[in-house]
Amino acid sequence: MKVIAINGSSRKDANTAMIINTVLNELKDNDIETEMIQLANDFIEPCHACFTCSGKEKCSFHKDKFNEIFEKIVQADGIVLGSPVYSADVSSNMKAFIDRASVVSDMNPGMFKHKVGASVVACRRGGAIHAIETLNHFFLNKEMYLVGSTYWNMVYGQMLGDVFNDEEGIKNMKNIGQNMVYLLKKLNK
Repeated sequence: MKVIAINGSSRKDANTAMIINTVLNELKDNDIETEMIQLANDFIEPCHACFTCSGKEKCSFHKDKFNEIFEKIVQADGIVLGSPVYSADVSSNMKAFIDRASVVSDMNPGMFKHKVGASVVACRRGGAIHAIETLNHFFLNKEMYLVGSTYWNMVYGQMLGDVFNDEEGIKNMKNIGQNMVYLLKKLNK
């Protein structure tokens, strides 16, 4: 089994990566292969709405790393999407990625059916619920199984490393990882 995580933060290895790694560590501890892809240095173009992806299972636009990343999530058993909160939503790079992934998978139905998905969000103060909903809607509209936890999938922190001061949030990230392990193992018996 393999889980691919996508970090939509503009800052590589910062708070969003830290909370994603907290989830991924639970998976690794249970012998599930993981990989995190950080979008920080890669600009993802927005969807051009050309719909030429129909029947191709990939985007027709090739000037960025979208197809390379998209192929990895198609092959994965599980997906973790993580983003910081920017203006009460996900980062623009994450939004561009999920918009394009949505169109390609809508034009090629069933690409994500029965995969496991989890969303995580790093926020300074507010807007996290809306960002979580943006990520969760991607999973739910693709017939994926959504992993939850005991509370919202968010961790508070602004400066580098501040997320580790949110003990409840970090505990929640570990629980998301444990719940993802449970569901993946049940689905892959």
